Amino acid sequence: MGRMATGVFTVDVEDWFHILDVPSTPPFEEWDRQPSRVEDAFRRMLDVFAEKDVRVTLFFLAWVARRFPALVREAVAAGHELASHGLRHELVYHIGRDRFLADIREARSILEDVSGVAVRGYRAPGFSVTPETPWFFEAVAEAGYTYDSSIFPGERGHGGWPGALPTPFRVATDAGTITEFPISLARMAGRDLYFFGGGYLRFFPYGLIRSKAQEVLAQDRPVVFYLHPREVDPDHPRLPMSAKRRFMSYTGLRTTEPKMRRLFDDLPMTTFGALLDAGTDDLPLQDLRPKTVRA
Repeated sequence: MGRMATGVFTVDVEDWFHILDVPSTPPFEEWDRQPSRVEDAFRRMLDVFAEKDVRVTLFFLAWVARRFPALVREAVAAGHELASHGLRHELVYHIGRDRFLADIREARSILEDVSGVAVRGYRAPGFSVTPETPWFFEAVAEAGYTYDSSIFPGERGHGGWPGALPTPFRVATDAGTITEFPISLARMAGRDLYFFGGGYLRFFPYGLIRSKAQEVLAQDRPVVFYLHPREVDPDHPRLPMSAKRRFMSYTGLRTTEPKMRRLFDDLPMTTFGALLDAGTDDLPLQDLRPKTVRA
């Protein structure tokens, strides 16, 4: 297997009330008044990472980093990679280029000020990068990032970019080149599906998740896993939402930590930063810009 045949375990470090596209989610201006659960849940994850001796990539919401700077410093001191999840946790295709660029610039500044380390990676909330946001990669480069992990290379409820390469690739922009680490899809019943994070990881049985991960590794692709701290905190408060969203958000929470532990035992793990440092100049270039770029 090549250098890309590895798991990359990532955490989107948010609080329990940061669920997207739900009317009951509090607005940014009210976040400070919510009872937070992220400290204990995230430290629980850090304990597991230390026990299993793995390093992971942490996409910190800058609001969390600013409110709980000790969490960032503890994670960096433990050898984990710090990356950005933005500040206000807004879907990219809802906010437009200027607001998006301002948000991810401010987030990167907060994270670097809190941690004292350079932040190279970014992930959009909800993987909300679509053909309707063709300015995305240039804005990410303008904000000073060098890699991204926001592309879901298929159809998705919010987000999704069918036609994007399912393997790591590079995007050249006028502001610089961005290396993209897309979400890892695997084939089942004639469809490309995701098995490796969030509600998908909680819903599917562990044996199927491991089998599909091994299929991805056999294709010399990284298996990109993602979870949130709330997913190892089964007793966190619930937001009112539709039955479908409730199922995706809250089903199987007590299975998360046991599955995570088994993954660390069964699969090689690294960080996006380590893959970047190993060299990405040989990755293919993909032009995701349409003929006419709309702002």
